[in-house]
Amino acid sequence: MTRKRVGVLISGRGSNMEALVAASRRTEAPFEIALVLSNNPDAAGLGVAADAGITTVAIDHRPYRSDRAAHEMAIAHRLDAAGVEIVCLAGYMRLLTPLLVGRYAGRMLNIHPSLLPSFPGLHTHARAIEAGVKLHGCTVHLVTESMDEGPILAQAAVPVLLSDDEDSLAARVLAQEHLLYADTLALFAQDRPGRADPTASLRNPLPEAARPS
Repeated sequence: MTRKRVGVLISGRGSNMEALVAASRRTEAPFEIALVLSNNPDAAGLGVAADAGITTVAIDHRPYRSDRAAHEMAIAHRLDAAGVEIVCLAGYMRLLTPLLVGRYAGRMLNIHPSLLPSFPGLHTHARAIEAGVKLHGCTVHLVTESMDEGPILAQAAVPVLLSDDEDSLAARVLAQEHLLYADTLALFAQDRPGRADPTASLRNPLPEAARPS
């Protein structure tokens, strides 16, 4: 089996990247992590990836100042040099321009911590609690020029408990992110559809506190 070469873009600790690396080590994995790249030279995830034997590179955005296109061209050069076929954003905290999005159109994935189209952007867990929703979760989608609006590949849901605060909800969603991203990437690398039903991740009935009244 020929494995698809994946480049992962991070800005921080890279826990989703770490989950993808672990999944890539499975015998049946249809992908391999060819490169982990960060715009932040101090990103903890770079060390995690290097310790796992993954090639890493930091392309600091700050020296480029307002020339986002030049920064993205430098990123594209390194991705292409590594033979990357699929790009995965994993906590990459830079808005992308049409240059990079267009270059990898149809083969750039992102994981977002909400059940899109609800709660695009930042602070999703706090916003979900404030809105009083009963289900929250995460979404893997294709990246397009509109933020968090690309075609949805898969979703996973968790119940929102009455006792939840932002941190406790975020922790349960993150556990699902690690599973969902790896599973969806494996299917995507084989040109297969992802998980359409977000509640498929609910292994048990909703607790009484999370059920709609």
